[in-house]
Amino acid sequence: MTTPDSTAAPVRAWLPTMVALAAIWGCSFLFISVGVRELPPLYLALGRVIAGSVVLLAILALKREALPRDPRLWAHSFVVGAIGSAIPWTLFGYGEERIPSLLAGIWNGITPLVVLPIAVLIFRTEKFSAQRGAGLLIGFVGMLVVLGAWQVNAGADLLGQGLCMLAAVFYGLAIPYQKRFLAGTTLSGTALSTSLLLCATVQLAVVAPLVTGQAPPAPWSLSAKAVLSVLALGALGSGLAFVLNMRNIRLIGASRSSMVTYLMPIFSIVVGVLVLHEHITWYQPVGGLVVLLGVAVSQGVLGNFRRKIPVEAPAT
Repeated sequence: MTTPDSTAAPVRAWLPTMVALAAIWGCSFLFISVGVRELPPLYLALGRVIAGSVVLLAILALKREALPRDPRLWAHSFVVGAIGSAIPWTLFGYGEERIPSLLAGIWNGITPLVVLPIAVLIFRTEKFSAQRGAGLLIGFVGMLVVLGAWQVNAGADLLGQGLCMLAAVFYGLAIPYQKRFLAGTTLSGTALSTSLLLCATVQLAVVAPLVTGQAPPAPWSLSAKAVLSVLALGALGSGLAFVLNMRNIRLIGASRSSMVTYLMPIFSIVVGVLVLHEHITWYQPVGGLVVLLGVAVSQGVLGNFRRKIPVEAPAT
């Protein structure tokens, strides 16, 4: 393993990529909202993982890299493919049948808050501190504000919000699991991510017909908007975005590259209002900001902004 360099990565080297990532992932909630108008959420998720797998397989072919051969890696990939892709992407689909896409984007922002207690209590890959506890408390208050907990009837469907919250919980479970069981492998990030998506494809291909009780709709029976939404979710959100994210991880490290979380809700709100003409109540974005503040406190990001961002070499 190489030693991290003490020099600073120029902001111009990673900030444009981070903004592009936030735009792709923030707009994914719009594509989900459009897709579930014609596709059951399970088949929308299946189309997404198929498209993402095709893109990453093409990248592997261009790079002349192979898929993993270790059965244990495939076993862990099967778990992460389920809890990090198949299940949360399906839950977001069901959630967005009930709530606006911009609200789903806000709920995605709680993921780092979920990661921390799971990483500390279950996988023991992180240590707890008073600062992190304060961040969790702030984030919890923010979630109550997003829900409009002081109202008997919240402005948005509580079941839909609960499904999106649960999707973020699965994301929070997948991240420390991957760090615990897959981070030490010498396999390239592209090959590993391809294996995850292939596992998710198999899972959804089996589960979707059983749960929906119907065969997948023929592509030509869908509108151009629905087809393009599926392709955008897979090719961009699960293909190109991964390549861009890996670039940032190599430049500024995995933890700091996760700051993209703070930008994603901005894009999900903007495109939801401008493109889908969705409405939002005042307390939802305010609660989202409180959640993001809690995330920043728990991760110590506020203090990091006072220091230079060092280059963190990838594990080899």
